[in-house]
Formats: sequence, C-alpha cells, structure tokens
Amino acid sequence: MHKNIFSTFHTKQTLNLAWPLVLTQVGHVVTAMVDTIFLGKIGATEQAAGILSSNLYILILVFAIGMSYATTPLTTAAFEKQDSLKKAELFKNSLFLNFVVASICFVLLFFASNLLQYMQQPKEVVDLAKPFFNVLIFSMIPMSLFFTSKQYCEGLSNTKMALLISVIGNLLNIILNYGLIYGKCGLPEMGYMGSAWASFFARMFMGVSFLVFVFYSPITKEIRYVFKLVKINKQQLFQLWQIGFNSAMQFTFEVAAFVIAGLMAGSFGKEQIDAHGIAMNIAAFTYMFGSGIGSAATIRVGIYKAQNNWNEIKVASQTAMRLVVLIMGTFGVLLLILKNILPHAFSNEISIVQRASTLLIIAALFQLFDGLQVTIIGILRGLEDTKAPTYITLVGYWFIALPLAYLLAFNFHLQTIGIWIALLVSLLLVSIGLYWRWYFLVKQKLNS
Repeated sequence: MHKNIFSTFHTKQTLNLAWPLVLTQVGHVVTAMVDTIFLGKIGATEQAAGILSSNLYILILVFAIGMSYATTPLTTAAFEKQDSLKKAELFKNSLFLNFVVASICFVLLFFASNLLQYMQQPKEVVDLAKPFFNVLIFSMIPMSLFFTSKQYCEGLSNTKMALLISVIGNLLNIILNYGLIYGKCGLPEMGYMGSAWASFFARMFMGVSFLVFVFYSPITKEIRYVFKLVKINKQQLFQLWQIGFNSAMQFTFEVAAFVIAGLMAGSFGKEQIDAHGIAMNIAAFTYMFGSGIGSAATIRVGIYKAQNNWNEIKVASQTAMRLVVLIMGTFGVLLLILKNILPHAFSNEISIVQRASTLLIIAALFQLFDGLQVTIIGILRGLEDTKAPTYITLVGYWFIALPLAYLLAFNFHLQTIGIWIALLVSLLLVSIGLYWRWYFLVKQKLNS
C-alpha cells in the first residue's frame, strides 16, 4: 500500500514541492528550540522567561505571517498565465501590505511588555521575560520580509530558495546563541539575553537576504526589470487583504489558543511553564511536516484551480491528506516511544522532564488531527476559500478549546494535562469541520 502511495504522479509532485517547505518550516521551529535548549542549560527560570516571551511574541507574529499567505495562490495563478507584470504587481503590493501590518504589530508588541506582569505568571519569570521580550519584537519586520518573499517564491513553485536561507539562518542562530550567552568567538558575554539577540540577528539576516535573493537570483531576477513598472493599487491590496486577513485569523485563533493554554500552565508554576514549553516545542517540530505538506497542497491545488480542473483538485487534495496521515501517524508512534527521552535535551531537572513526558503522550494522540487540519487549510487556501475555515477555527479553538481547558485544568484539577486534553479535542473537531468544508466544495463543483 505504501509503495503504491509513493509511486503515484500526484504524490511525487507533492513530495517534490513539500520537502524543502518542510525543512524550511522546521527551521523556524528549530530557532525557538535552540533558544529553549540553551536557556534550559542556564536555569529553569531563564528557560521559563524565554518561553513566556516567545509565546506573547508569536501570538502577534502569526497574524503577520498569515497575512503573507495570500501571496501564494494569487502568484500561482499569475505564474500559470505567464503574466510577469501581474507577478511583480502582486509582490510589490504584498511587500507594502505586509510591511504596514508588521509595523502595526511591532507597535502593539512594543506596548505589550507591561502586560506580562498581569498574566499571573511567577514574578521571577516575568522580571526576566520583559527585557528578553523587548529584544524579540524587533525581528517582527525582518520576519515579514522573509515570509513575503517565501510565499512569493512558493507561488512560482520554487521552494528551495527559502530552505537555503533558513538553513543559513539557523546555523547563524546556533553560533550566536553560543557566542553571546557564554562570551565565546570574541563576542560579549550576555547571559540569557544573548539568546534573544541571537534570534534577532539571525532573523534580520533571513529577512534582508531573502529580499535581495528575490531581486538578484537567476531564478527570480526577472521581477527586477518590471518591478518599477507596476504600482501599489487599492484593488490589489484589497484582494490580498481579503485572503490574507482570513488566513491570518485562522492561524491566530489556533496559536492564541495554544498561547493562552501556556499562560494557564504558567499559573501552576514555572516548572509547568517549562514542561508545557518543552512539549510544545517538540509538537511544533512535528507539526511543521504537516504544515509543509499543506503549503505544497496550496501550490498544487492553486495550479489546478487556475485551470478550473476539479477532478485534479480532488485527487491532489486526497493525495496530500493521505500523505499527512501516514507521516503524522508515524510521528505519533515515535513520540510515544521516545516520550521519556526527548525532554532530556531541553532540561536536566527530573520534575520538568517527567511532566513534559506525560504531555507528549497527548501530543502523540493529536498528531493526525493537527496534520490534517493544517493540510486541509492549505488546500482550501489554494481554492481561495478562507472565510468558512476562519469560522471553523474560531469555534474550535476559542469556543471549545479554551473553555474546556479552563474547566479541566481548574475545575477538575487536571492542571496542564487537562489543558492538553482540551487541545486534543479541539484539533479533532477542527479537522472534521475543515474536511467537511472541503468535501462540500469539491462535491458541489463536480456535480455542477
């Protein structure tokens, strides 16, 4: 059966697009994982401060990232029609819109650091988190440049350029973490704050270098010759906003649920913050494989949508879903086997490791649903269908996950375990809702 799956045309095409996307997505998680590992070697309080800072930063960052996702399906349509001016227009308007959105997000984050003291987290963690957070937020605009360039290149079916930038960026982050925390390689010794600066410099490199690559790489440099000929216009901005806003809200609803879950965990002490953060880092690593397949599905479905070929849309979609079930199911089994081993990479404290190991059991159970929901969201984005998924994610994560998490954690006294059970339930329901939305659209078009 597995041999047949991997030998089909659609599977080969999906995997060819997906593997650089997966590695690129994993690269972003690795940045946070590296920071968490280095901070864990310093101490539990420093590690908790880094996790708390990252949670609040990511809550706003994912909105900016989601806005950039509108670029891919629209660029794919222009690429299929070989319309160079349209591609340049899309990129120029995307850069403008995403820069404005990222700037607003930066301002919001700039005034958000004082909110940390009202989140019922341990005082010693909040005191360390504030300066860490104030450095992290400066990477908001560079990350916007990176993701705008990434989504544009994905629309051209070029997924390898982002991979190259991500690999270099992550190597730079590892070197700078080591150098700035401990004062090695001729760099100043900054302690735990060195990790924040390492992430900033690595992300700055990734954003600026990717933008330069788009204009000067032999693969994409054609845009340089027509970029000045196109203008920023209201019609294009509105189209990008319409698709991007819904994509941004989908990601924000999900990530906000996980961030608020982390804040709930923090109310039970810094050890539970660390355990939650460690398990979440590991779960986020595997999630990126599903996210990469979802992004590949966006490209392939977008191509067939431009051709109005719904039979191929159905097959490409089913192929992506089968792939993600197989891959994420494998990760689920691996997490169950390695649940007592993986947390040791992040912490030396036995109580934290034991708590994280328990949470990984639940993470193993929701692998299939997490992978399915992000893949189907990618498919629907390729179809430029974003409103219904937004409502589904809103209901699943805000109206079900958060109330249930509070009930299980505080009323039933299950603490962080109860929070993760609620996340498992919400991922199951969201994946079912998104599947039925996809099924309805495909059936409606094929029967019309």
